[in-house]
Amino acid sequence: MRSSGDGTATGGPYLFHGSAADHTPQRPQAVPAVAGESGSAASEQQLGYRGPTACAAAGITYRQLDYWARTGLVEPSVRSAYGSGTQRLYSFRDVVVLKVVKRFLDTGVSLQNIRTAVQHLRESGFRDLERMTLMSDGATVYECTSPDEVHDLLQGGQGVFGIAVGVVWRDVDAALSQLHGERVDTGETIVPPNPTDELARRRGRAV
Repeated sequence: MRSSGDGTATGGPYLFHGSAADHTPQRPQAVPAVAGESGSAASEQQLGYRGPTACAAAGITYRQLDYWARTGLVEPSVRSAYGSGTQRLYSFRDVVVLKVVKRFLDTGVSLQNIRTAVQHLRESGFRDLERMTLMSDGATVYECTSPDEVHDLLQGGQGVFGIAVGVVWRDVDAALSQLHGERVDTGETIVPPNPTDELARRRGRAV
């Protein structure tokens, strides 16, 4: 759905323009993901990721991570750094947003529109994220949820590049599966299985 200049809604891709308060997406409420339906959805409730891990999975520097957190662009939703000795803890969704923001900034999208898109990404359900494509002409960000909407945007000469959020989601999921996480409830560090060790165990069982 697109938000027009007078605040009315028209068919087609949703337009991110101006402040988030002025243009709230009029979309159906996403059905919440349940445990067992999506590994990422389940892990978001159970695991957090420290700054260096989030940087590695999102492909950004720690300086970028720190600046975005301090300016409120992408803040950790699990735990903020509130004093000496504490570390920020990011959720899976936070890391997906970090990676999307990095791609937008690399292509010159305005910070104002990125902020609006970030808020929408945080509010979207996992099912919405999986099928969402964000298109931009460098100045404006559009949300598309179907191939037809992407086609219509390209035909109009507006979409210069696109980010398939579902692809970013899967890339982040694959990256984090190889990195350390932290249980939100206990603080226990979760170490991913070593592929070499797992292969050795399988060979041992086969003998």
